[in-house]
Amino acid sequence: MPRGVAIPELRQQLFTAAERVILRDGPGKLSGRAVTTEAAVAAGLLYAHFTDLDDFLAAYAVDRSFVVIAAAGALADRAGTGDIAANLADTLLAIPRDTLAALARLLVLRPEPAQRIHDVLGDDTALDAIERAAAAYLEAEHRLGRLASTVDPPAVALALTGTLHHLVLTAEDLDERLRPAITALVGTTANERSRNGG
Repeated sequence: MPRGVAIPELRQQLFTAAERVILRDGPGKLSGRAVTTEAAVAAGLLYAHFTDLDDFLAAYAVDRSFVVIAAAGALADRAGTGDIAANLADTLLAIPRDTLAALARLLVLRPEPAQRIHDVLGDDTALDAIERAAAAYLEAEHRLGRLASTVDPPAVALALTGTLHHLVLTAEDLDERLRPAITALVGTTANERSRNGG
């Protein structure tokens, strides 16, 4: 390709390549050359658009955080409809697993981008957004009388987020393991409400 000719969607191409490298080889193998090789573009293109690798990784982390935040935000529209456990599971499982797994692995091994995420998004980092969205949803269901008064929405949301994080990093059968966990957390409160005559 001639010099100076823009490659459409180059940023996303590089971000997707970085994600593949993280998932396949781990964050420790990330380098500018590894990303550009994976993206099948010239080695210098990454540094033509980003100051250095840390700048690129911070931009990647912010971009992918927006993806997760948008997916988690869809939970708010489900309040008052359908099954509570199914609503939670469907929304969490709609978050791109590879994105969440790569982001989590990156920030564990290379925490430098975390400050950049906070600078851009404030408290709306990916896992924080999932936790807040789940808590807000459960609080809405509580107000609608569809959730037992004994349930603690922030505590359940924290448990759900921790479970999702763990399974994304460790489990192949995410759907099969996440749905029963959510049902156990939410179902327990529903059963308790029935026992108490609520």
